[in-house]
Amino acid sequence: MTRTDRAVGAVIGSAAGDALGAPYEFGPAGQLTARGAEMAGGGGWDPGEATDDTQMAVLVAESLLEHGGLELPDVFGRFQRWAAGQPKDIGLQTEDVLTNGESWELAAALHFRINARAAGNGSLMRAATSAVYFAPAGREGTMDAARRIAALTHGDRAACEGTAILHELVRVALEGADPLAALPAALASVHPDHRERYGRVLAPDWHPELATEFNGAVWPCLGSAVWALRTTTGFAQAVRAAVDLGGDTDTVAAVTGALAGARYGQGAIPEHWTAPLHVPLPGFGDRVLGADDLRALAQRLAAAGSR
Repeated sequence: MTRTDRAVGAVIGSAAGDALGAPYEFGPAGQLTARGAEMAGGGGWDPGEATDDTQMAVLVAESLLEHGGLELPDVFGRFQRWAAGQPKDIGLQTEDVLTNGESWELAAALHFRINARAAGNGSLMRAATSAVYFAPAGREGTMDAARRIAALTHGDRAACEGTAILHELVRVALEGADPLAALPAALASVHPDHRERYGRVLAPDWHPELATEFNGAVWPCLGSAVWALRTTTGFAQAVRAAVDLGGDTDTVAAVTGALAGARYGQGAIPEHWTAPLHVPLPGFGDRVLGADDLRALAQRLAAAGSR
């Protein structure tokens, strides 16, 4: 399995998890297994339709490729254009940040100052593409980039640190190593104020039932994805386990899909998941990306980031 296979696996795996989980969002645990319906649509989503998770990941990817690196004002501007296009789903926090009229440097910080809560999983959900692009920068470089992108919409450092951990785990998996074995080193690079809390949800004996917040928060979302990877032996099994947790199913499965895709490669993703996969881009005309488009995007990200 090549590094490119793993990079494509991370990007398409995240999108497939997103689309698989979308119809079950905010429902109880076990719905996927009980209904046995995969990529069948529902809950306002067409079969194989990806949500805001993948839509925002694509916007980040295209900005990175067009600018040859991270241009935060451009990423934020793309996010604003997308939000103005009235996507089917957008997180309340993300929507407020993108529509409060403040500049890219101030919008998220203002939201956090007013609301005192900004640790949602909205920066985690879109990180697959940037994780692939920045992987060659090493642990410090990829974690720093993750924090900077996360901070565009999430003023709570907890969200930035969680996104940084995900970047690092994907980086390790892309090298063909075990991302679970890399957790201690990743945690050592987390800001000291947040290290203990992430250490708890990423510990081998942690289970999603021990979460103290809804999995729309960044800590249990990341912890649940790592749990799904740890307790299964294949891509589809991991993503199904994530969806069956209930709650914020699309995002937990998207994060799990990024990790599992990087670990097992694109060949492990079921064909009946990728065949109907499509990503509309509200605010950008009638653009809709299919699995082949995502595959090409991932290949470009892997090649550009390696230069």
